[in-house]
Amino acid sequence: MTERFDGPRTPGGGEVPAAGVPTGPQKDAATSGTAEAGRSLDRERGQDAQAAARPGTSGARSPAAAAAGTAAGTTTREGTATAGGGSRSRRLGPSPAVAMWFLLPAFILLGAWMVYPILYSLWRSLYDASGNEFVGLDNYATIFTDPGMLTTIRNNLIWVVVAPSVVTVLGLIFAVLSERIRWVTAFKLVMFMPMAVSFLASGVIFRLVYDADPDKGVANAIITTVRDVFRPNTGYPGARPRENDASPVAAQNGAVVTKQAAQPGQAVLIPLVGLPPAQVAEAAAAKAPPQPAPGSLTGTVWVDFTPGGGGTVNQVDGSEKGLAGVTVEAVADGRVVATTTTNEDGTFTFENLPTGSYTIRLPQENFTAPFNGLQWLGPTLITPAIIGAYIWVHAGFAMVLIAAGLSAIPRDALEAARIDGATEWQVFRKITVPLLAPVLLVVFVTMIINVLKVFDLVFVIAPGSVQPQANVIALEMWRVSFGGGNNQGLGSALAIFLLVLVLPFMFFNIRRFRREQQ
Repeated sequence: MTERFDGPRTPGGGEVPAAGVPTGPQKDAATSGTAEAGRSLDRERGQDAQAAARPGTSGARSPAAAAAGTAAGTTTREGTATAGGGSRSRRLGPSPAVAMWFLLPAFILLGAWMVYPILYSLWRSLYDASGNEFVGLDNYATIFTDPGMLTTIRNNLIWVVVAPSVVTVLGLIFAVLSERIRWVTAFKLVMFMPMAVSFLASGVIFRLVYDADPDKGVANAIITTVRDVFRPNTGYPGARPRENDASPVAAQNGAVVTKQAAQPGQAVLIPLVGLPPAQVAEAAAAKAPPQPAPGSLTGTVWVDFTPGGGGTVNQVDGSEKGLAGVTVEAVADGRVVATTTTNEDGTFTFENLPTGSYTIRLPQENFTAPFNGLQWLGPTLITPAIIGAYIWVHAGFAMVLIAAGLSAIPRDALEAARIDGATEWQVFRKITVPLLAPVLLVVFVTMIINVLKVFDLVFVIAPGSVQPQANVIALEMWRVSFGGGNNQGLGSALAIFLLVLVLPFMFFNIRRFRREQQ
């Protein structure tokens, strides 16, 4: 019989256990020993009680019972309590004293940067500008009675209503559309890039964008370009007739009219002055009016000025410039009978005019200044203009947050709706938007908090002349306290008022975050 190299085997095929190792099913030694000791202790206690009941016997415990009780009260190495010793758990982490030492710096900074300023501002708001006289709630009354303060509150109300809504809607639109384009990463990067620009730099950028000169301001350049596509601007502001009796035309309510009536078959001369030579340097040379045909009336509109001198007044000379694109009207009995436009050389012709006398008129629109866009930085449009800059900065931020929520929507719900015959608009309105409601609400509330604290954009974009019309609470607080007002009592009242406005939205966000964590 040969020996096995892997050791002796049992008849069942298993290995022979080593000496001293028990065979068969094993229980936890500590658990079985503890339980057995407990049962022995109970038997000993019962015997002691019987012995104590019998006269002449002692109630002392036996050594075995004492040993069993000691074993029952011990704990295992893992730290769990045994049956006779009660329950005891090991502490996880540092002790409360150590934790407090680590939290103490944060508590000190929190108190120095938040608690103390709030309490001091509350106390300071009850005193006058000098800080020596107690005025109670007079500073708070000023907030709601001063006309400038009321304008500030009105502007903040406009900000709260318009800016968060538009930012959230645009973020939602951009997030949905970004899923349907190929270069989604590049699109999101471009849209989010304004967030990397400070509010100060954004204000400087939009101060240039809103410049009134179309040659500098991008906004007016776009507006005037689009307008000129549909309605070219051919006006000649500054053009006027000569102010003397020899001139055949005269100014009348902004228009230019002939002094004498004209009839079909005649030629009319309309000389003008007042235009700088540079403005008509590229214009064609003026020509004398052509010989009119029967039933027609001709004429010429030109700049009656010869550079360098010379020429004949009220006569077309070869070096003088014709005015192209001028609207000319034939008026009879106060009614416009016919309208025409001058050619490149300034000539015009009325065809098939009925017999009669006509006053030839150049309407006022020929001499009005060209449309150069809107006064974005004026008192009327300053607040919408600044809100537009804010939307440009934060639309990408809202898009990124909403896109993250959109990626978490289960696609099977959207596909099931499409299979059931829902259109894309119905899927968006009845499935996508309701599922995104929590994310949209968080973005909207966060934008409200940011809007209430807006300062930089208003300070940089609004010129000094329209600063009162664009003012907001945060800017007014700084201006009253440190920007020349030197009334820190009223400034502190504005700070507390702003804090009261922000707190409800902060509590709402905190409560919602806790609810989501639970």
